[in-house]
Amino acid sequence: MGVLDELRELSAAEEFFAFLDVPYDPKVVHVARLHILRRMGEYLAADHLDDLDDEVAREACRTHLAHAYEDFTRSSPLEQRVFKVLKQAAGGPKPKSKPFVALNTLTGRASQ
Repeated sequence: MGVLDELRELSAAEEFFAFLDVPYDPKVVHVARLHILRRMGEYLAADHLDDLDDEVAREACRTHLAHAYEDFTRSSPLEQRVFKVLKQAAGGPKPKSKPFVALNTLTGRASQ
């Protein structure tokens, strides 16, 4: 089993830090655990780890987790805005409303 397969088996943020041997402050992880993991996922998505040797892939994962963790030691989850709801709260793009289509236009019957 490769490092990426092993990462997929983990669930708690602390498990990721322990598995990749990245030191962390439990207070930071307690506040920003999902944000850190989401940011790590963004960093991993930009990398092509599938074709790498297992140790090289592990080091890349370690680096990405440490970088994501560092992002949240310097600023808050609200400032980093990794989740859509926080981006929208900051004035980011809002979901478009779906156009209304009257039933009679689909059936060809006038409403009575």
